[in-house]
Amino acid sequence: MNQKRLSPNESLKLHEMLNFKTVCMTSSKLMEGVVFDQELKTLLERDVQQSVLAVNDLQNMLKKAPDIKLEV
Repeated sequence: MNQKRLSPNESLKLHEMLNFKTVCMTSSKLMEGVVFDQELKTLLERDVQQSVLAVNDLQNMLKKAPDIKLEV
């Protein structure tokens, strides 16, 4: 079965992963400025690069999320 839309639960989980990955990426980027060990700095830079790719992938997946309209 080829599904073109995400369920609301899948959308929620993707949002949670996106938020978590964004916080991790921000932490790594901030730590780069206070770390003096070059090997650790390189690891942090690599983590930021991979996180940017992951965030972009998650954002693309979220484009399949259904539009949810809340009635008040």
